[in-house]
Amino acid sequence: MATKEIELNHFLKEKQIETVESDLGEFIIQLLNQKPYHFVTPAMHLNREEIARLFHEKFKTPLDATAEQLTAKARELLREKYTQADVGISGANFLIADTGSIAITENEGNARLTTTFPNVHIAVVGIEKIIPSMQDLDLFWPLLASHGTGQNLTVYNTILTGPRQPQDTDGPLEMYVILLDNGRTNLLAEKEQRQGLYCIRCGACLNVCPIYQNIGGHTYETTYQGPIGSLISPHFHGMKEFKHLSYASSLCGKCTEVCPVGIDIQKMLLLNRKAAVEQQLTTGTEAKAWKGFTYVIQRRKLIDFFGGKWKNFFLRNFFKKAWGQHRELPKIADKSFSRQWKEHDKS
Repeated sequence: MATKEIELNHFLKEKQIETVESDLGEFIIQLLNQKPYHFVTPAMHLNREEIARLFHEKFKTPLDATAEQLTAKARELLREKYTQADVGISGANFLIADTGSIAITENEGNARLTTTFPNVHIAVVGIEKIIPSMQDLDLFWPLLASHGTGQNLTVYNTILTGPRQPQDTDGPLEMYVILLDNGRTNLLAEKEQRQGLYCIRCGACLNVCPIYQNIGGHTYETTYQGPIGSLISPHFHGMKEFKHLSYASSLCGKCTEVCPVGIDIQKMLLLNRKAAVEQQLTTGTEAKAWKGFTYVIQRRKLIDFFGGKWKNFFLRNFFKKAWGQHRELPKIADKSFSRQWKEHDKS
């Protein structure tokens, strides 16, 4: 995900350097020239028939190939790439401070092959992934597995502490760890929104989000989708360009409920909205509309003066397009509850 964030593949392609994704889901979307749909299951939006059609076009496999046949073909293609590659590039789920190691957790074994066969291993890791000690993996590895894929522990968990040593039988001759900032210190400077840096990329908030489930991952047009993506993307890539993502939420709170590290995502999204207003990134029309709304809502007499008849008139004529042609506009009562209560009290 870190290399997707900085668009490393595109940069290397411009330099005529071939890059091949080794994760099966990432490999599929690379063939389609798409972005990940979900950052745990990047090809979740594709069914077996669509993937079989893609492999048939690219590699002449049968159109009716089974999942096992497709996986075998991918293994065949990727195995050769592992043995021929000059450089293996990986991310890391955690950086272990006391030993200077990186920890990688995965289900396919592709990261182990990527970090073992090539002579050079480069790990690109966000600075927020640092944990104090090796002992902290006792907590974080099961936490990531259970919330990410529902497993007690992920299949492959690897700790790498440097290049091949004289007594080792495999591994790279050189290893480099690149610490990625890319806006993270900007987010760290925010007293409350910095909670977004706690994220361990389990994807649990995407799985329960009603907005993500309806609009899909590609709609976000950013590396990190769903509630957590809406929280951190404006700080990584600019509030002006991505402030709209903080509004792609019903604020139902499901994301906060399932977050294994306790990020109060719905509150952080509200703070992002507040920051957008404070930075004057909203339109003049929107600012005037809310200023007028605030003035009226604080004055009971004005609310009652514009009864349901006028309010329904404004809804029909000014908000129908914004509300959407496939949704029915709500009907406001002719009299406010306050006025009805006073009349009831008098009677």
